[in-house]
Amino acid sequence: MTSPLSAPITSSKRLKIEIGVVAVIAIFLIVIFPLLNAWGMVSNFHVSLWGKYLCYALLAISVDLLWGYTGLLSLGQALFFSLGGYMMGMHLMLMIGELGKYAEAGKNPNGLPDFMIFLGYTTLPDFWKPFFSFGFSMAMVVLIPGLVAYVFGFLAFRSRIKGVYFSILTQALTYCASLMFFQNNLLMGGNNGFTDFKRILGHTFADPATYRWLYIATAITLVLVYVGCRVLSRTKFGMVQQAIRDGENRVLFSGYAAAHFKLFVFVLAALIASVAGALFVPQAGIINPEEMKPEKSLEAVVWVAVGGRATLAGPIIGAISINALKSWATRAFPDSWLLILGGLFIIVVLFLPGGIVSIPGKISAFYKARFSKKS
Repeated sequence: MTSPLSAPITSSKRLKIEIGVVAVIAIFLIVIFPLLNAWGMVSNFHVSLWGKYLCYALLAISVDLLWGYTGLLSLGQALFFSLGGYMMGMHLMLMIGELGKYAEAGKNPNGLPDFMIFLGYTTLPDFWKPFFSFGFSMAMVVLIPGLVAYVFGFLAFRSRIKGVYFSILTQALTYCASLMFFQNNLLMGGNNGFTDFKRILGHTFADPATYRWLYIATAITLVLVYVGCRVLSRTKFGMVQQAIRDGENRVLFSGYAAAHFKLFVFVLAALIASVAGALFVPQAGIINPEEMKPEKSLEAVVWVAVGGRATLAGPIIGAISINALKSWATRAFPDSWLLILGGLFIIVVLFLPGGIVSIPGKISAFYKARFSKKS
């Protein structure tokens, strides 16, 4: 007689379970959590904090698409995250207008961002002017990071760069970009970046409802990206993508153009990271070149490793749990956070290579083995 513990879980049953779990979590994130905030049961601080966690979860999914599903360890995803943030930031800076410090003092009649007044500018540079339009800014959130990813990916994959060399190149790319954005003459805020935002789409950031709607937009985006990536992973494209990860030469011998598949995934991951950055900036209230540095990309890799590679749910769990841990540890042990993060990564690699999401499977396997011995 087959026991309940030893009964195999079919893929269709597993899919039904996953759909049910995702639906419940989506309802909680998109409907219940904002309602609790509107009723005063969840603070505005926590809504903003969780909005940022969900943005990090989107970034982690972009890393997982490359590393977990395609075998491409990119150490430059923070670049695309920041580029999306900067595109949104340019629009938000122009929306400050008469509420800026220099404007209130009567020293900014043309409504320039304050850092430009500080640098001695009297007129708005031409490339800034289209960013008065929210629609144009959102188009740039997609186009600029997408173009950068396409050009870089085209050159890298055409040259058959992979493995550790690909990782080093992506790290070098984001490091070079961060150095460039630190320069004041780039007119992107220099070291301080963009901050002190006042309003978005006519809604002031002093109103808690603004953060609530930003949080809802982030939660909806996360659910859509999760479902889209899950569907993609089950298509023929997804099968080829995972075959590239497991043995690229065999894919080439089968007649598939692996470089085209990798380029598509690289650009798609860049777009996901960019949208995450665009949602992150109004909720965090700041974007500067620090977000672009290689350490940020490495952190995202740790989120995926801790949560579980090639699982989609794992990166989300990893991003949220580690950033929640960071929020606590940087208050309780402000000088030890990097040691904690490094130690956590080593423990996961050595003792839990499947990440947090593998724990239920290991527990189930343990009880199955124990039950079979007794029977």
